[in-house]
Amino acid sequence: MTEPHEPEHRTQPLPTTPSVEQGTVLELDRSASSAAHDPVPAQQEGGGRAGRFWSARRIPAAILALVVLGGTGLLLYDVAAVRADHPAMQWRRTLADELAGRPLDNVWVLAGAAAAVAIGLWLLVLAVTPGLRDLLPMRRDRPGVRAGLDRAAAALVLRDRAIEVSGVQSVRVRMGRGKVGVRAVSHFRELDDVRADLDTVLGTGIKELGLARPPSLSVHVRRPAKKG
Repeated sequence: MTEPHEPEHRTQPLPTTPSVEQGTVLELDRSASSAAHDPVPAQQEGGGRAGRFWSARRIPAAILALVVLGGTGLLLYDVAAVRADHPAMQWRRTLADELAGRPLDNVWVLAGAAAAVAIGLWLLVLAVTPGLRDLLPMRRDRPGVRAGLDRAAAALVLRDRAIEVSGVQSVRVRMGRGKVGVRAVSHFRELDDVRADLDTVLGTGIKELGLARPPSLSVHVRRPAKKG
């Protein structure tokens, strides 16, 4: 959406931040011990609840439909040909002979059964799970309206908030469905003060994301590793 244009006001540029890839923030340069604290509890909101978005799973559904359609059509054609006094197709005769002659403990029979079970379990998992793990549902404050926020975009928003805290040199944000992990490097100020500011800023940022289930927050702050 675009804002109404008012000639008497000039648009103020947004503060610039270091460019990052989608869903990625500045990496910590070195590994070192970090000062940690207990996660901030998730913020509770009184807005409407919303479930996760369900994936349409078009590709698995299309593949399964094509396989079932092709196999069923071929089998029906062969059965109709046999009913019309034509010989059965070679593949069906071979398959019938193999099934009749091979014992149940044969390696190929067991391998085929295991493959069928694995495919069946995979289809069941796809049927009962929503998918779209990268899409976080937002609160349903208005009936009939559903909204979601990409996890990478949410992490980028929180990263921009964190990098503005005084004393933060670099920061990395991992946005999960139930927890936000923040690892920051502070080159000045006391670590406890920086961590407290990050708790406040990021806690407010998580609340303002408008998520249906706001994740908990875990912040780790450390000093840069010394060179040499």
